[in-house]
Amino acid sequence: MLADVGDGLGELDGWLEPFLGVMGRKTRREWAPFYVRGLLGPGERKSLQPMAARLGLPGHDQLQHFIASAAWDDAPLWTVLAQQADRLVGGARAYLVIDDTALPKKGTLSVGVARQYCGQLGKRANCQSLVSLTLAQGEVPVPVGLRLFVPEEWTGDAGRCARAGVPEAAMTPVSKGEIALAELDRVRAAGVRFGCVLADAGYGMSGAFRQGLDARGLRWAVGIPKNQKVYGIDVQLVPPQGRARKPVPSEEPRAAEDVLAVRPWRRTTWRHGTKGKLAPYAAIPTATRSEPCGSFARFAAIRVRVADGPVWGNNRHLPGRETWLVGEWRTSGERKYYLSNLLPGTSVRALATAIKAR
Repeated sequence: MLADVGDGLGELDGWLEPFLGVMGRKTRREWAPFYVRGLLGPGERKSLQPMAARLGLPGHDQLQHFIASAAWDDAPLWTVLAQQADRLVGGARAYLVIDDTALPKKGTLSVGVARQYCGQLGKRANCQSLVSLTLAQGEVPVPVGLRLFVPEEWTGDAGRCARAGVPEAAMTPVSKGEIALAELDRVRAAGVRFGCVLADAGYGMSGAFRQGLDARGLRWAVGIPKNQKVYGIDVQLVPPQGRARKPVPSEEPRAAEDVLAVRPWRRTTWRHGTKGKLAPYAAIPTATRSEPCGSFARFAAIRVRVADGPVWGNNRHLPGRETWLVGEWRTSGERKYYLSNLLPGTSVRALATAIKAR
């Protein structure tokens, strides 16, 4: 049906088959492979006319019709993608990685575009921000979710949203953490299997996000800011004194960096090169392993209770659940901090392996 336009695309038709089966109309099933091949094939310009020319089509009208046709339900496609990803890398040893994906934009008309942090540029810039979910095992990542975050300057301007064609349901303010949890529920319902959820501090700093993972019975390891407040594991609630009306903690919460500053930091290796062990996925074929030698840093870990319970005074929070507080001291001198609800007996190496799987 399609002429081969480059190495690696010869099996595209077979790969697309389960997706085409849920696309409904015959014309969609017929033209979707052309469009996908045009996107994946050579050439920098991905507009319809040059794509059609490279594909050997007499014109671009049919591709235009495929793109411009009325909106249709893409949920079946996402379900197939989730199932195919699970078939490739799903299982108890897989990780589900939640992250941001930014698309720099110069204009102001694209839905959700605003001045916000852009990871691609490493700074705040005009861009769209999307919440991404990736299923990964070993060194093989497969994207399974991508949803646009609509910032408040859009959701608070009904006229702007209407002009851009934003559905009314999408005009309700929703945080990135809420989007991530909804997407997580969707991929689980589609049958995606994984053993641990990973996220950076942009998500991990949210107590509501961490509690949402706990409520779903999931294991997780997430980044946090260095000033995240935590309590010692033996903290107690004591009877109120003076004007206090409710029990208060037996100690003041402390910043994560202060708690770990006095802990021993030990060199820990979480991955070795192609001739050695690749933790935790030693069975991955050599051809898929990366070339760098073993990766290492210094780590410190301690069990704590996070200050993410109800507010009890001066914006201080009561102790929440018991978790691991982990610090990473990189060879560059930079320090990063994490929380994880992995089991109490988990080794520092296993904690590091989970954290660095992102």
